[in-house]
Amino acid sequence: MGRKYVDCREFPSETKCTVAISADSEKELLEVAVQHAVSVHGHQDTPEFRGMLKQAIQDGAPPA
Repeated sequence: MGRKYVDCREFPSETKCTVAISADSEKELLEVAVQHAVSVHGHQDTPEFRGMLKQAIQDGAPPA
């Protein structure tokens, strides 16, 4: 199993967030990414939002 990541730089935002989050499991990554999105970006933790984040998960490591 390889690393997976979500990179805020791939989504336009007013804060111009540059955080990239990576983990060894999709489940762990999704939980941390939801926490970040809720606390920093003001998103609501809904099944629909989790589905959208799940679609944004990529294999490997984020680019520098």
